[in-house]
Amino acid sequence: MLPAVAAASPALSHLPRHQHLGRRFHLRCHRLLPATPAKASCGARRRLLAGAFAAGDGPSGQDVDYSTGTTSSGSAYLGLFVRLLGLDNDARDREHAVCTLYQYSLGGRKSIDEIMQFPGCIVLIISLLKSESTRAREAAAGLLRNITSVQIYRKMAIESGAMEEVMSLLCKSTISPEMMEQCLCTIWNFSIDENWRYKILRSDVLTKIVRYLDEEDIKVKEAAGGIISNLALSPSNHGALVEAGVIPKLVHLLQTKEDDYKIIRKEARSSLILLARDDHYHSLIMEEGLVRVPLVGSAAYKAFKPLPHSWPTFPDGSEIQRSSRPSKYGATELLLGLSVNEKDTKPDKAKINAMIGRSNQQFLARVGAIELDDEGNEQSGSEKSDLYTILPWVDGVARLVLILGLEDISAIKKAARAIGDASINEHMRTSFKEAGAVKPLLELLKHDDVSVREAAAYALEKLSVSATICQKIKADGGLELLINTVKDPNTPVKQLEKMIYVLSQMFDMGISMVAAPESYAHEDVTSAEKSTQGDTATGNSVISHTFVNQEMASEMILDFDAISRLTKVLKEASPSLQAKVCCVLEHLAASEQHATAMTATCTGSVIEAILEIGVIHGTRADSEDFDNLTSVVTEEVSQAVSAAARLLTKLLNFDIFTRSINSEKFTSLLRRMLKSSFPLQSKDWLAACLVKLESRAGSSGDHGVCSVDMEITIYQTIPRLVEQMLTSFSFENKRSAVMELNKIISSGVLEYTRAMADSGGIFPLVKMLEEGDEDALEAALAILYNLSMDPENHPAIIAAGAVPLLKRIVVAEGPHGTKALKLLRTLPV
Repeated sequence: MLPAVAAASPALSHLPRHQHLGRRFHLRCHRLLPATPAKASCGARRRLLAGAFAAGDGPSGQDVDYSTGTTSSGSAYLGLFVRLLGLDNDARDREHAVCTLYQYSLGGRKSIDEIMQFPGCIVLIISLLKSESTRAREAAAGLLRNITSVQIYRKMAIESGAMEEVMSLLCKSTISPEMMEQCLCTIWNFSIDENWRYKILRSDVLTKIVRYLDEEDIKVKEAAGGIISNLALSPSNHGALVEAGVIPKLVHLLQTKEDDYKIIRKEARSSLILLARDDHYHSLIMEEGLVRVPLVGSAAYKAFKPLPHSWPTFPDGSEIQRSSRPSKYGATELLLGLSVNEKDTKPDKAKINAMIGRSNQQFLARVGAIELDDEGNEQSGSEKSDLYTILPWVDGVARLVLILGLEDISAIKKAARAIGDASINEHMRTSFKEAGAVKPLLELLKHDDVSVREAAAYALEKLSVSATICQKIKADGGLELLINTVKDPNTPVKQLEKMIYVLSQMFDMGISMVAAPESYAHEDVTSAEKSTQGDTATGNSVISHTFVNQEMASEMILDFDAISRLTKVLKEASPSLQAKVCCVLEHLAASEQHATAMTATCTGSVIEAILEIGVIHGTRADSEDFDNLTSVVTEEVSQAVSAAARLLTKLLNFDIFTRSINSEKFTSLLRRMLKSSFPLQSKDWLAACLVKLESRAGSSGDHGVCSVDMEITIYQTIPRLVEQMLTSFSFENKRSAVMELNKIISSGVLEYTRAMADSGGIFPLVKMLEEGDEDALEAALAILYNLSMDPENHPAIIAAGAVPLLKRIVVAEGPHGTKALKLLRTLPV
């Protein structure tokens, strides 16, 4: 954005009348100057200039009007003033010349062109930025600002070192506000060209520019805001701007309501919209209380239809409780039925904000002022197809929900995606819930347009991170809708993934799949209570009848088709989605009917395939190709394997599933992964599944339970306890780990001591000699003694600092002195 050409500098208004360099100079200049001898002294020239600049009207009345750029015979003397800028001239002459040229440049582009026709004048102007005269510096800065407002002269100024000189002026502590404004506007001109923005970022002046946003002078604020707005046009500059602390200052300026801040608010909004394109910076902006909202056009809001007058409700659909003491004057209706005297009927702050936002946005929509046609015109180029604005979160949340109820497909899609992007924390998710966003998003899942359904699914995926949102989805009948979406073979893959994610979130939060109507459930409980009366011998209770009815209700929602579809997705999905599908199936596996359906759909073979992939990824050292795998891929695979192991453990409760799988194949896969480089969190589930599998399959085959138990101890239990000693902040946790390790090592199995050393357990054991109590000290000494039986462990024990600690224990002649001495004798010291 280009700043306007500067007006006459206020710094020159204090000049005496006979020295004022105004917008006109008269024909007296034409009469006097030619008569001046070529070798006249500096004083004579200065006196003649003073006479030429004296106020008064010439005999002929010919003049130059700089405001219109109309020239007369006086413009012929521009060359003289340019020559007076030379370094060999007197300082006062240079000052008068640059002040005159500055005033002349205010005439516009034509005047600037006439000045720039003289080669080398830009260098002389830049040299005056170092003048000792304040007037000369201010005039030179103003003249440079006007010159650089013309595109063809900006490159000449850059090549002449103008930017460096202007930046050095800004870094001075004694700079005046007028000088500051001129310098900032010059940099503003330079920042228009993308190729020169990096010079501004590379210099130390960026921090000062951001600091100038706090200046009292509004012109300085505007110039600093304009520079930042131009710098934000380049995405590569966003990181430097955010690190300089620009977001809080821009938000503060945008929220300022004074009329004089109109331009500043425009620049601040433009910068924040550009920064908000990055998800991380968008989060920082929302933390300051603003939300990015798409501009959908005023025509889209013509479809808005206000609800007819009725008893008011909250935006989320919940009814407002009527007062038990209605006013005969109608005050109850006026206050929306709220009883201010009863605290239990008073809405919380989130509901109040939702009501305020809804009222504001619906009022603007009714009067046609919610979005102006010229809004967003400051954005250009590729931005035109994707216009946004920035609003306070109370209004922004309400407007996004309002757009969901419009008819324009493009507007609905943008609003749904904006809701998903804004759901970054619990505060925003709760705000959308209170604003009534959940129900319309669920309804959009049935929209005819595929892109709208995917956008709604994206929003629900982001919102479902909150437990309260999951409860709201269930309350609005969303469970059945989600399941039907999953069962539909025509559901796009992207939408299907998001629906499965929402279901997995709901299951992780303990929300039941049962979605029976409340009246139906109430009738079931009542009949169960009647059946238990007078029939205590049967032992049935309300809970058992309710459980049966819940099973019936869940069968109505989840049938063979849904499980078949989930199994197919599990087979073809990415590792991250496989983990989510396994989570859903794991919760369904609590029912025998669902487990039977999973058996019929060959879920076991799919789990086996996931475990086989886990074996490949977990043993990366066996192949050079897997050494190049990223940690993200390995983490996703480990999560999928863990989820598959949990699902397998749950399904092993049913004989029909156990008989359908090859137990020996699963055992082999699990044992191989137990020995692999998977994270310990994954090995916990692998070990649990392996134990369950062995208990179901018995001890037949080449491997027995004892062999499996030993491998679990070596590859899962011991590393887990060592990690507990290393990472836990609680002494009790460390103490319990040492005690349990002592029980394992004291069994005399050589492989256990090797696993202890390989897991890095020597260093935390030695540290326990110094920190532990009597029992922990005794356990640590016992383990270290067993480890010292292997000479390969001696260097590690000595390097951990065990020798001085053992000597201290021996010298203390306490109850553990004998064991410490015995351990010392095994070490090569």
